[in-house]
Amino acid sequence: MKFIELTINTTTEGSELVADILWRYTNYGVAISDVKDVIALQRDKALYWDYMDDELVSPREDVLVKAFIPLEEAPATLKKIREDFEELSENCKGYTVLGTLETSKREVEGDDWLEIWRKHFRPLHIGEKIVVCPEWLEYEKKPGEKVVFLDNNMAFGTGEHETTAMCLKLLQEELGSGSVCIDVGCGSGILGISAIKLGAEHAYLTDIDYVAVESAKHNCEINGVSDKTTVAHANLLDNAEIKGDIILANITAEILCMLAPSIPKNLKKGGTLILSGIIESRLAAVKRAFGAEGLNLEKEMNEGEWYALAFKE
Repeated sequence: MKFIELTINTTTEGSELVADILWRYTNYGVAISDVKDVIALQRDKALYWDYMDDELVSPREDVLVKAFIPLEEAPATLKKIREDFEELSENCKGYTVLGTLETSKREVEGDDWLEIWRKHFRPLHIGEKIVVCPEWLEYEKKPGEKVVFLDNNMAFGTGEHETTAMCLKLLQEELGSGSVCIDVGCGSGILGISAIKLGAEHAYLTDIDYVAVESAKHNCEINGVSDKTTVAHANLLDNAEIKGDIILANITAEILCMLAPSIPKNLKKGGTLILSGIIESRLAAVKRAFGAEGLNLEKEMNEGEWYALAFKE
């Protein structure tokens, strides 16, 4: 299978925003190459490098974000990506420096890049308990850890993105044993699976993307939690009978605002709503939208350019 490897030149500040757009259009991987990450790892001694390519620490300002698009889908997809970048540039004026957003592309064979991409993944420790691990790696669990295995070939959320990581951290703080959890826009299923591993009684996972639903079902199976999860190709908020102690929605701010009038009917009395995927320029709008529905803001978290919020019913 042939792919177009799409490379975007941006900045450290803009890299996650660019990557977030690219994830909308590919199920085959997005990678960020930022020399500042390498320098930070060396400074913090978080990892020891036996060998480091000189190019990794060469002085350059650009951050490269790469995505892989199936060749036959590329013409239409690249047009949509350009339109989204134009909208992003307009929304970020005066807030975030995005760099040139210069784009380059080349045709590659699928097997070549997929093996390289797989090598980038490693166990991720998020919060005090959750460890997200690629399903092809062996990991020796330590006492108290809850390991979530993901088949990263199916993409849709690995825990590396700040928005997902903040959801997982807030989930660990808010989830009570025996709770019912709802994940709206579940992607890989990482949040719902984590909820079960942390002690939830049941998790409802929904997504309007068929591939995401299949990904979530597959990941539920490899984690042995299929009996405690319901994965649906639907908009759960259309069903007022399903109620959760915790609702998670890691989506864009615009969609969150649109959903604000619908969410409270699915939240149990005293329940917690965790929202993520919010950039600073949209933060106030999200707070207003959910405050208007009678929800009280309890916690605010920030990582990089992203924000997450926890509301109480």
